[in-house]
Amino acid sequence: MTKKSTAKQQNKSLPMKLAAALLTGLALIVGGILINQQPSRAADIVVYKSPTCGCCKSWIEHLEANGFSVETHDRTNMSPVKAEFGVPTDLQSCHTAKVGDYVIEGHVPADLITRLLEEKPKVMGLAVPGMPMGSPGMEGNRKDPYDVVTFQANGSSRVYAKR
Repeated sequence: MTKKSTAKQQNKSLPMKLAAALLTGLALIVGGILINQQPSRAADIVVYKSPTCGCCKSWIEHLEANGFSVETHDRTNMSPVKAEFGVPTDLQSCHTAKVGDYVIEGHVPADLITRLLEEKPKVMGLAVPGMPMGSPGMEGNRKDPYDVVTFQANGSSRVYAKR
């Protein structure tokens, strides 16, 4: 090859090299942005509640304050929801929720829902039976001790945490 043809070849390859470098840089930048973005997603927790229940609204605010995205559905009759999700009668409370494959019944603290999702135990869900004073959404002038329990389809339950 002559010096002239080598120079022409280098001149032709320079734009190709620049284009490749620019595309690589662009791919790295876009990839970095996409990796660092929070993906759009459905609600973390879907809550079924009475349209007039104030403590249910307060519990939802507790979840949102702890980083959960909440979708709510008002129901005038909660019995069919509880039956569909298999909540044992003795563990029922005022609202019922679904998070992933788990059922959350009543005033379960957000940190325990997070723990449940991290540990992934083989249970149907968590429940705080009744409406204990001092539980999330039931704040007031006193704080009663209460248990947060896991439950199974066969109705068995076990203490998950004491509060």
